[in-house]
Amino acid sequence: MISASISKILNFSCVDGPGNRMVIFFQGCNYNCKNCHNPQTIGVCNHCTACVEHCPTQALQTEYIDNKPKVIWNKAACTECDKCIEVCPKQASPKTESISVSQLIEKIQENRLFINGITVSGGEASLHLPFIIALFRLVKTTASLKHLTCMIDSNGSLGTTGWKHLLPYLDGAMIDLKAWHDETHHWLTNRSNHRVFETMNFLHSHNKLHEIRLLHIPDKTDFIEHIEQVSRFLRPFSDSVTIKLNAFRHHGVTGEALNWDECSKEEIDHFHNELAQRGVQNIVLPAMY
Repeated sequence: MISASISKILNFSCVDGPGNRMVIFFQGCNYNCKNCHNPQTIGVCNHCTACVEHCPTQALQTEYIDNKPKVIWNKAACTECDKCIEVCPKQASPKTESISVSQLIEKIQENRLFINGITVSGGEASLHLPFIIALFRLVKTTASLKHLTCMIDSNGSLGTTGWKHLLPYLDGAMIDLKAWHDETHHWLTNRSNHRVFETMNFLHSHNKLHEIRLLHIPDKTDFIEHIEQVSRFLRPFSDSVTIKLNAFRHHGVTGEALNWDECSKEEIDHFHNELAQRGVQNIVLPAMY
């Protein structure tokens, strides 16, 4: 049975899609965002064991399998101090679990009466496409689970061919547009955004685009600078797709982004007004700052 590296599972969330949802966070991302608020999910542990000696509760141990070291995480002994992530050369978390589709289905079964659906997130969930297809397919074909919606929170970098494979089992996608111009997007994420636009257009044409997310970072992202183009692009989507504005905060970020200005309520309100004045509908503002 296919398995994947999972960094966290939230049994209940009301901010990761419609209704109350179980959220599965996959380890590993193909972006390297300067402002990432979950930077420990970007890299994948290579079992260098550098973290083991620094764990204050001995929740990390080294085991040798076929003469190769492997970091073993004892969840019960862990206090979530994150010292392991601080000392990791890759800033990756060793606190992940390899979980099979059948094991995840068991967890979903336990919560099926209390949730409206499941959302796969990350990291970047689409890097685990075969796993996600198998998971969603099983949810849709299991009598006790088929009432649940299956959604993905993604950076939109998956190619159209990949989306076509997922489409039959997908109820909706939430896509991040991290910057407007490709140059700005590349500076922020180390990747181009041309596939993000392809993804949004493709999913919208198949009624699978649930939400477009725009993160406003004062003086860093370029949505205000190119507000006419941004509004022109968003208008055709906004009658059926939620346009969610997020305000940059320091929570969880590391490195140079800690020195960036946070986004104030006044700035996000201004962004909202600029879009609304140009005919963009269905805009959602942050619930808190």
